[in-house]
Order: sequence, then structure tokens, then C-alpha cells
Amino acid sequence: MKRRTRLKAEVGALLCVALLWAVNFKTDCLPRAPAGTLRHVVKVAPNCEKSSGKATQQEDPDAHYNLGLMNSNGDGVSKDNKEAAKWFIKAAEQGHVRAQYSLGMMYGRGDGVSKDYKEAAEWLTRAAEQGDTAAQYALGWMYDKGEGVAQDYKEAARWYTKAAEQGNADAQCALGLMYYEGEGVAQDYKEAAKWFMKAAEQGDTAAQCILGVMYDQGQGIAQDYKEAAKWYMKAAEHGNAHAQYILGVMYAKGQGVAQDQKEAAKWYTNAAKQGKASAQLELAVMYLEGTGVLEDYVEAYKWAILTMNGTDADAQRAGAHLRDLLRKYLTPSQIEEAQRRAKDLLGERGHSPT
Repeated sequence: MKRRTRLKAEVGALLCVALLWAVNFKTDCLPRAPAGTLRHVVKVAPNCEKSSGKATQQEDPDAHYNLGLMNSNGDGVSKDNKEAAKWFIKAAEQGHVRAQYSLGMMYGRGDGVSKDYKEAAEWLTRAAEQGDTAAQYALGWMYDKGEGVAQDYKEAARWYTKAAEQGNADAQCALGLMYYEGEGVAQDYKEAAKWFMKAAEQGDTAAQCILGVMYDQGQGIAQDYKEAAKWYMKAAEHGNAHAQYILGVMYAKGQGVAQDQKEAAKWYTNAAKQGKASAQLELAVMYLEGTGVLEDYVEAYKWAILTMNGTDADAQRAGAHLRDLLRKYLTPSQIEEAQRRAKDLLGERGHSPT
């Protein structure tokens, strides 16, 4: 008993390392890159047959576009990205906006054509100038990242704004981030919160997570822990690991929600299984102390060594320290069991537990 009490005292200092680490929006809650799916909801043109002959003769851009979709998705024909690109080019050159967008995304990914960001940017620009919101967002992303065009935050913000004003949730979230960071626009937390709210209400999990942080910290909106918890919950339920971790913290502290250590452990576990190092460290301590879970030093050791497989240097150091402390209280067979559990969880990631 004395040994366990001493171990818990030694580990106590680690608790402050994992609690409410600073949020890095660009790694934890980053809006996603353009998905570029080619499966759009379209009505196939009446004169578009599964045979390409009639479409070719009539030079119908809608028919060409639909043939591109069929080949891209493997609808009624074998999936063939090269064939899809051929038909998208025909339609795009005739000004078909969705073909221009689809072709731009194919050049960006190298599907059916050689990967070429400049060519991607050219076709996305044509579609964006015709008002296609997906193209506007994708073009904004290219200016934001400097892919195929010179990096230009002002130009990125301009295209994000065009798409955001038409209701594109990805663009709304990205624009909110630019206002938050002050990139391409003057920093303005209120404006950031406005755009994050619009995206969050459409179900964008990155925006929901960031909006939770803004309510949590009182940035651009009045601090409100209950509202923060509400938005963290929405993002967490859709698998956002950072939101899951912070929600665990809120349940552990009783901030914005009724204090509930079991609920905290549940959300830490969800985040930890996705590789969230801070959640892994918290979970290790909970198993060590028997808080919210049954005391289990083998589980504590497992989560400590998993923390060390991440990229966060602070978490790695804390995990290593906890591992070394736990080694004194575990048998070789218990350590081997913990390592086996960690290896099983890592699965196909290709990592080995430290």
C-alpha cells in the first residue's frame, strides 16, 4: 500500500501536463482539404447513352460530363479514370462548370492524368469564376497552401468568402480560421466565431470543435462552458479526437457538465484510441489511480507507452517518466502483457510500443 501511495504521489506532477494543453487549430481542428469526390448528384442528360457514340456526334457537354462520371464511378462501365478524364476535358473545354471542377480535382490528385497542381488551379479557377462553390473552396485552399499557385492568404480569403457566402460549410470553417489567425484578413475573433457558427450548424466537425474552444476561452463570444461542452459533444460524437479529449477534461473537472469521472474516462478512451497523446496520458493516470475506471497498472503502463509513440515531445517525455515509474511495480510478465495490448491497439499503424 505504501509503495502504491508513493507511486501516485510521484505521478501527481504529471497531471498538469495533460490538462487543457494549448489548442493548435492547424493540427487538432483543421478544416479538411477539398475531398474532390466526383460522385455528384446530377440528372443524366437524355441523349447520354452508355455507348459514347451519340454523345460524341452531338458534342453535348452534359453528355460528355455524365460519361466522365460514369467512368470515374464505375457506373454501368468499368471504372477508368483515364477515360473519365478524356470526357471531362471535352466537357470542360466547352465551359461545363462541374466538368471543370472535376478535372481540376483529378489533376490535383493525379487520377487519370499526371498530377499537376498548376493545371488543377487553372481548371478550378475557371469553375470558380462561374460560381461553383466547391471549386471556390478548393481554389481558396490552393492559395492558402501555395499549391499550384503562389501562396496568397488574401486571395485565399477572397475565394473562401465567395464560397462561404453561398453556404459552403468547408469554406465557412476555413474563413473562420483565417479570421482567427489573422491570415489574409485582419484578425477578428467575432468574425471568426460568426463563420465557425455557420459551419458548425451545418455539421462541420472541425468548426464545432473550434467553436467549443472559443466558448471555452471566451474568444469573440462570451465565455460559456455549457455552450463549449455542447459543441465539443457534437464534434466528439462525430469522431473528432481533440473534442473527445477536451470533453473528457470537462467531465473530469465538472466544467460545463456535471462532474463524472466514468464519462471522462469514456471520452479519453475514444480520443486515446485515435492516437491523441494527451488523452492517452490522462487515461494512464486514471488507471493508475482507479479514477473513473478500475485500478489497473497494466492498463496504465499500456497507455503510458502508447503516449510515447506519438509526435508530441512533451507527451513523450511524460509517458516515458510514467512508464519508468510503473516498471518498479510490475512483474516482467505484466510488462509483457501491457506491451502486447499496446501492440494490438496500434494494429496496422506500423509502430512498435516503446
